[in-house]
Amino acid sequence: MNFKKKLLASIIGTAMAGVALAPLVASAETLRIGYAADVETLDVHEQLSGGVLRFSHMSFDPLVRWTKDFQFEPRLATAWEQVDDTHMRLTLREGVTFHSGNEFTAKDVVWTLERLKESPDYRAIFEPIESVEAIDDYTVEITTTEPYPLLLNLATYVFPMDSEFYTGETENGGDKAEIVKAGNSFASRNVSGTGPFIVTDRRQGVRVDFERFEDYWDTESPGNVSRIILTPIAENASRVAALLSGGVDFIDAVPPNDLDRVREADGVDLIEIAGTRIIGFQLNEARVEAFQDPRVRQAVDLAINQEGIVDRLMRGFATPAGQFSPAGYSGHNPDLVPRYDLERAQELMAEAGYEDGFSVDMIAPNNRYVNDAQIAQAVANMLSRINIDVNLRTMPLAQYWPEYDTRQSDIAMLGWHSDTEDTANFFQYLSFCIDEESGVGQYNYGDYCNEEIDALVTAADSETDLEKRGEMLREAEAMLYEDVGFITLHWQNLGYAARENVNIDPVVNAIDFPYLGDLVIEH
Repeated sequence: MNFKKKLLASIIGTAMAGVALAPLVASAETLRIGYAADVETLDVHEQLSGGVLRFSHMSFDPLVRWTKDFQFEPRLATAWEQVDDTHMRLTLREGVTFHSGNEFTAKDVVWTLERLKESPDYRAIFEPIESVEAIDDYTVEITTTEPYPLLLNLATYVFPMDSEFYTGETENGGDKAEIVKAGNSFASRNVSGTGPFIVTDRRQGVRVDFERFEDYWDTESPGNVSRIILTPIAENASRVAALLSGGVDFIDAVPPNDLDRVREADGVDLIEIAGTRIIGFQLNEARVEAFQDPRVRQAVDLAINQEGIVDRLMRGFATPAGQFSPAGYSGHNPDLVPRYDLERAQELMAEAGYEDGFSVDMIAPNNRYVNDAQIAQAVANMLSRINIDVNLRTMPLAQYWPEYDTRQSDIAMLGWHSDTEDTANFFQYLSFCIDEESGVGQYNYGDYCNEEIDALVTAADSETDLEKRGEMLREAEAMLYEDVGFITLHWQNLGYAARENVNIDPVVNAIDFPYLGDLVIEH
């Protein structure tokens, strides 16, 4: 900054209080997954989240996708050419069919990009795109408003939708293309993508069933999974137990305190990956006047022992962070490290006139990030040492996102993986001054605003000299570090585990979107 067999005409989400993992007599090609979080919606443009992006790689295909070493791999786009500073031409794959039976062509890419530019969650990312034009059935040309160095990065998040399938009116007279946040839209219940798996059943919060699409275009893929049963298992211990007991074949988010147990278990493989998702907290300046004072924000940052959290709660399964950008990103500034200093934090609170502190509400998910609820409780305890009394509420992800989106609490926990694998994306979503028209600041829960930083990052995004661009982004990181526009904790490592005959190593990656279409289950 990753057809025709069945048409899902309607997927009905049914709320259920719990789920039992019933024993299954499965063929070798059936994959039973226990993920920490559910797929929040089937509309790939409704919610910019890890769960939805994982789903996108199952039932849709991107134009291009990342390899393990962060190179670009052709998918629905087979070739690309930078025509000039503001025009890129992409050649599209021929002979691709949507799940509905409709043919994939350039018009679907145009329709998808235009919809992305209307999405509340995505439009900030795609703001640099001025227009997209179908040159012919299998060629599109993308025009940017100014020179933009990350267009291929954006292409990894373009999952062409079936424009014919999603165009028109529903039985109730609604627009099939409408994007409704946390709502009951046509696209949130119905799917027609080009991906390897068709959704055959969905019970929200309980289970999602997939079957392999018989007309999937990628006949070169080694993947042999014919059926997937995805069960959300929020509780860490239950998820690990399900794998070790044979209830599921593959789990994500192996918790740090279970790493050794999983590593030593017979018949199970553990894959550990250094991650790039930043975990942190946002201070809501619109609700708490004290948070408008940079001294108070600095005090909060200084009161939190990031290294202690990594050592004790994460068992070393994370890297303490003092900035958005992990090592390897263009804006990573090696000088910006965690700076725990309780004494200085107390001094700053006194200087700002808050020596006696104040009370706040804090929200955090309890099933999205590794040890999220425990980390939130630890941070609450640390803030009590500077007399900030925290009322902490944790909740499942399905409840968390609607509450987060309305910004009705004083402090909120958030994990963010850069959608473009680039530094600028962190700023654009998490710290830019909120602009509902453009979509920047969409996840700026704290209502933080520093126009100087925004201008610097914006200028960097039109700088094609990559060395100069990196210098600009490192400067922006230093400015945010000083101003404390976001409380960074750590970059979360990734832990996957599977039965030893489920060869997950080639398909998992640092971006946390497993390419399950390529997964091989060995006999």
